[in-house]
Amino acid sequence: MKNMMIALCMVTISYAANAQYDPAFRFGIKAGANLSNINGSNDLSLSPGGNAFNFKDNDNRSLGFTGGIFFRFGKTFYIQPEILLSQKGGKFNVYKDGVLNDGKVDLRFSNIDVPVLFGVRIAKFFRVNVGPMASLRLSGNGKIGDSFDAVTGGNSGTELKNRLAYGYQAGVGFDLGRLSLDVRYEGNFTDILKIQFDNTTTASQFGKKSNLFQATIGLAIF
Repeated sequence: MKNMMIALCMVTISYAANAQYDPAFRFGIKAGANLSNINGSNDLSLSPGGNAFNFKDNDNRSLGFTGGIFFRFGKTFYIQPEILLSQKGGKFNVYKDGVLNDGKVDLRFSNIDVPVLFGVRIAKFFRVNVGPMASLRLSGNGKIGDSFDAVTGGNSGTELKNRLAYGYQAGVGFDLGRLSLDVRYEGNFTDILKIQFDNTTTASQFGKKSNLFQATIGLAIF
């Protein structure tokens, strides 16, 4: 049985890495990891003339999964739309009136990302691509609201906004037959979240943008 499994894996790898595979259209699956962070506006006041609440951007990045499907149209010049489930996040140091309050906040989101990349193949195996992306937030772990509650001593009256954000991806790729490896950087044009404080008379807002490094492995089905 062990020898059969090894043989099956070798056949699969040989099939995937078939160097003669070079169609003008590809459809496949891909999966990999994100190393993400969130940064942006920091200072705000939670009550009229009240407590200064400050999020300091933290250099630590959050590790998350990404995976989905891709389409590629063209050879030397190509368009590659994708639909991906993507886990993103970031970490903050939280301060109240200049004093560290509850340490690091680890914020996590699950998103549906739809990048549309425009690329050029410089050599037979090497690609460069860049393009816009839309990101729809599906869920979050609630750490932002928990942090606000810890500072205010109760319900902070926060409301998450901006479920849909727009950004871009840029990077390089390598093809070996049906297998592909992509490494990209992702940034945002718009805030991935805004928080409205309903219990303040000044309607304070808190906005953040995301950035990440992404590495994925893809397999072209046809």
